[in-house]
Amino acid sequence: MNLYDNYLRFNRVDSVRETPVGLVAELHGEQLRIDVLREDLVRIKISRGGVFDERPTFAVCADTSPSVPPFKVLVGDDAARLRTESLVVSLWMDPFRIDIHRTDGTVVFETAQDSNGTYESYATLNDAFTFVRRCNPSDAVYGLGEKTGRQNRKGRDFTLWNTDVLDPSATGEFTAGREAGDPRATRTSTEFDPYYVSIPFYYHQDRPSGQIAASFIDNGYRGAYDFTAAHQYRVHFSGGQYTEYVFAGPDMPGILEAYTWLTGRTALPPIWALGYHQCRWHKYSQEDIEALASRLRDEGIPCDALWLDIEYMDGYRVFTWNRELLPDVEALLGRLDEDGYRLITIVDPGVKVEPGYPVFDDAVERGVLCTTEGGDIYVGQVWPGNTAFPDFATEQAREWWGELNARHVQSGIAGIWNDMNEPATGSISPMGMRFGKGMYSHERFHNQYAMLMAVGTTEGLLKAMPDKRTFVLSRAGSAGIQRYAANWMGDNLANWDHLKMSIPMATGFGISGQAFVGADIGGFAGDSEPELFVRWMQYGALTPFCRNHSVIANRDQYPWSFGKAVLGIVRDALQLRYRLLPYIYTSFVRAAETGAPVQRPLVFDYQYDPIVTDMDDQYLFGPDLLVTPVLQPGMTSRQVYLPAGHWHDWHTGQIHEGQRHIVAATPMDRIPLYARAGAVVPMWEEAPSSTHSHAPDSVELHLFVPAKDGAHQSFLQEDDGLTLAATGGARIRTQLTVARTGSRVTLRAEATGDGFDGFAREEFVLVLHGAAPGTVSVDGNQTTPDANRITIPTTGQGFTVEFDI
Repeated sequence: MNLYDNYLRFNRVDSVRETPVGLVAELHGEQLRIDVLREDLVRIKISRGGVFDERPTFAVCADTSPSVPPFKVLVGDDAARLRTESLVVSLWMDPFRIDIHRTDGTVVFETAQDSNGTYESYATLNDAFTFVRRCNPSDAVYGLGEKTGRQNRKGRDFTLWNTDVLDPSATGEFTAGREAGDPRATRTSTEFDPYYVSIPFYYHQDRPSGQIAASFIDNGYRGAYDFTAAHQYRVHFSGGQYTEYVFAGPDMPGILEAYTWLTGRTALPPIWALGYHQCRWHKYSQEDIEALASRLRDEGIPCDALWLDIEYMDGYRVFTWNRELLPDVEALLGRLDEDGYRLITIVDPGVKVEPGYPVFDDAVERGVLCTTEGGDIYVGQVWPGNTAFPDFATEQAREWWGELNARHVQSGIAGIWNDMNEPATGSISPMGMRFGKGMYSHERFHNQYAMLMAVGTTEGLLKAMPDKRTFVLSRAGSAGIQRYAANWMGDNLANWDHLKMSIPMATGFGISGQAFVGADIGGFAGDSEPELFVRWMQYGALTPFCRNHSVIANRDQYPWSFGKAVLGIVRDALQLRYRLLPYIYTSFVRAAETGAPVQRPLVFDYQYDPIVTDMDDQYLFGPDLLVTPVLQPGMTSRQVYLPAGHWHDWHTGQIHEGQRHIVAATPMDRIPLYARAGAVVPMWEEAPSSTHSHAPDSVELHLFVPAKDGAHQSFLQEDDGLTLAATGGARIRTQLTVARTGSRVTLRAEATGDGFDGFAREEFVLVLHGAAPGTVSVDGNQTTPDANRITIPTTGQGFTVEFDI
C-alpha cells in the first residue's frame, strides 16, 4: 500500500473567477488562489477551512501588492488559463491539475499521474499535504539550502527539519532502522540528512535543454522532498497550508534574483567580518586571549576577530562572564581594539532555569519563555542543565532578546554567535515546546526558530546602534535567514570527506539565497593533521566566511600548531585573502544587490554546459575567480575543468582556453586558481594585519587581458565598511569595462557616488596580466609601464586606458 493512498485527493474544480491579481477557484470546499507577482513569478495557495494563511512563515519580506504585471485569464470548458508575458498557468477542471509552461511552450512544471492514471495535484490528510510533479531521468535538481552529498539532488530524498547533527537524541529517528552499510545510518557521514538549516526552495533543470524553473514552498513545518524516482518527484509537508511560489526562469541567476527579491538578500556585512576569524572551544583565560592575539601578530597572520565559545560564561548562563577566567573584560576589550581585533561571543537561546538568575527572572516576569500545552515553562537539557527557551514567535520575546544582545554588544563585543538554535534541547524531546504563548504547536515554528532568534538579535542591535552594520552568525536557519545572519555549516569533522563535502554544501547555500557561509576550517571535531589543515586553509581562505574552529580537548590547530612549514603556507593563504578583500567585499555588494552568490557553483554561470551538472569539486569565488581545491592527501596534481572563455593561471600566468579539462600541478604551497580573461580584480598591494583603520592610498587593479574580441564588466565599491551610509550613496563605485577589438584593449572606468568619510585612495595601480605593451595611453597621454604596472592618479574620477597587444 502506498503511504499516501489514504490521503484525500482534490480532483475537480467547481468554478473559476478572475481577480485583480490572478484567479480564484472553488474545489472540494476550499479555495485555490493563483496570484501574479511578476511576469515570471506566480503564487499558488490553497485554503484550509475556507481561510488563507497570509503569513505562513517569516520568510517573505517583499511587498507583493503595489503593482501587478499585465496578465489575462481565459476560462474554457476544460481549463482556465492565466497568461503573462513569460508564462501560462493551465488550471484543468476535471480532473483537477495545474501545469505551468513558458509562453514558448517549454515546461515549468507539470503534474504527474500515479500508476492508475490519476493526477496527483494535491492531497491532504490531517493538515499534511502532498503533490507530485513530472521529471525526466536525466534532469537535475539543485537547492534546498544546506544539504549533504552531491549538489545535484536528483536520485535522493531529503527531510527539512532543523537538527543538531552530532546529538544522538536529535538524530536517532533519522538513523534508526537503516542497514549498517547505509551512509545515512551514521550521523557523521557525508550523506546524513537532515541538517541544521531548512530552505524549501529548489531548482529543476530540464535535460537536454538546460532550462531551469524553481519552486519555493512558504511553509515552516517538517518537509520532505523525494527525488529518487526517474520520472517524477514528490513534495510533502506535515502541516500548514500549501503556499507555493513558482519561478519560470529559465536562467538560474534570474530565478535567484527573484527569489531573493521575495525573501530578502544577504545584508552587506562589516568589512572586518570578511577577514580571518580565530575560534576554538577552549577554556581561555584573559592572559590566554591576549597571548593568542599577540602571537597572531608576531607570526604575521592577518586576523580581524577572536571568538569565545561557551566557557567564557558563568556556568553557561547567557549574558554573563566567567570573572575567574576573565576578571577585567573591559580592559581586555580595550587592548584587543588597540591591536585591531574584534571579539565575538557565543549566545545560545537556552536560558538556565534558576530563580535568582536575572535573565531567567526577567523572562518569567515578562512571560517571554516557551510553554507547554498545560501552561508550564518548557524545560530542556542543554549546557546549563535545566534550560528554558525564549518564545521568539512573539514580538515581545524578540524585543526582549534584542535588548539583551544590544547591551552585550555595547560593552565592546563586535558580534553575536548563535549556536544550539535548531532548537537543540538535549535528551528532552522538543515537541512539548509550544510557541505564541502556547497557541502554536512546536512543529509550526521549529524550523523558523533560529531565524526568529536572529530577527530579535539583529533588530535589537540596529535599534541600539542604528548607524552600524551588524554581524550575527547562526548555526540553524530557514528561508530568509540571509537578511539577518551568516551561517556556518555546523559541527563538521577533521577529515578529507568533510572538507570535500563543504564545497557543494556551501554552493547549495549560495544558490538558496544565503551568500555568507563557510565551514569550520580544519574541522571542528577530531584531530586535524598537517596536510589536511594546509589544504583546508588554502580552500577556506577563498570562501565567504573564513573561520578556524575546533572542539575542546582536541589537538591544537592554530596556524603554528604544525610547524614552520605549515605556518608559512597558512600565512600565504591568509595574506592572499586579505589582499583580495576589495574583490571579496565587492562580491558581497553584488550579493546584497542582486542575490548572486559569493561562492557559486559553475552551474550558476554555465547552466547550459552539461559537464558542470554534477561538478562538486570546484567553484567560482565571486564572478571571476575559479577555485579548484585539493581534496585528497598526497595529491601532486588534479584535473580541472575550465568553462567557456579563457582563463589565466593565477600562479604561472599561462592562459588557457575554456570548455576543456587540464591537469594542474598542486604543490603543497598552493591550490590551482584561475582568473577569468577580461576581468579586473581589485586588490590591496599588501595584506594588512587586520582591516581595522586600514585606508590605503593605493589600490591595485589586476586586469586579465581578454584573449578574444568582446567586453567584460567588473566593478569596485569603496565605502567606510562599517556603517549603513553606503546605502545612501556614501561610497565610490568604479565601474570597469574591458573591451578588446583586434589587438586593441580598452579599459574604461566610470566612478559614481558621493564619497565617504575616511576615503584615502589617491591612485590606482593597473597591473596587466597576459600582455606586456611598450606604451600605454591613459586618458590620451602616453606612458611606459613599469614591469606591467601603470600608476593612475585618481581620487574618485573615471579614466580610460588603451594599449595594443
